[in-house]
Amino acid sequence: MPAPQAVHDRVVAAVQPAVTSSGLVLEEVELARAGARTVVRVVVDLPDDAVGAVSSDQLAAVSRAVSAAMDSVDGVLGDRPYVLEVGSPGVSRPLTERRHWSRARTRLVAVPVAGVATTGRVLDVDDEGVLLDVDGEQRRAPWEQLGTGRVQVEFGRSAQSGSDDADDADADLADDADDELDEDED
Repeated sequence: MPAPQAVHDRVVAAVQPAVTSSGLVLEEVELARAGARTVVRVVVDLPDDAVGAVSSDQLAAVSRAVSAAMDSVDGVLGDRPYVLEVGSPGVSRPLTERRHWSRARTRLVAVPVAGVATTGRVLDVDDEGVLLDVDGEQRRAPWEQLGTGRVQVEFGRSAQSGSDDADDADADLADDADDELDEDED
């Protein structure tokens, strides 16, 4: 059997076009053995300019497309049966790329900035970095000083702020918190 990295690369090559044609971004592919089967976990996300969370309808559609793509490539996993899990990253995903930060607009995040632990609300994301509201003060965090961020779960934020954006952000958090996995067994 080929080396694990070669198998991983073949799976990524098989599923990438299916994810892209579904209008989503391939975030991650993970392979794990489970007895006689291989679990193929595919994590997808919305593109940079999208607002909200990946819907369960989108997950179902991309799961069907990924399953068809996996089945159409002979020997992508050798002769091993597999279980396919397709999901979205959820609220616990680390913010490491610009598109992650763009998707976190209006959310409260914890992030080291120039090595200093900082908690603030993401106001804007651009070529220069991220604009945060830290205790009512706007602070620019350049990309080269920005560490890995994490969205902070806020309960009751919409009631406190009265903002439509806050309602959307809380709805997104609730959507993200749901374990949106669609399983397909081959």
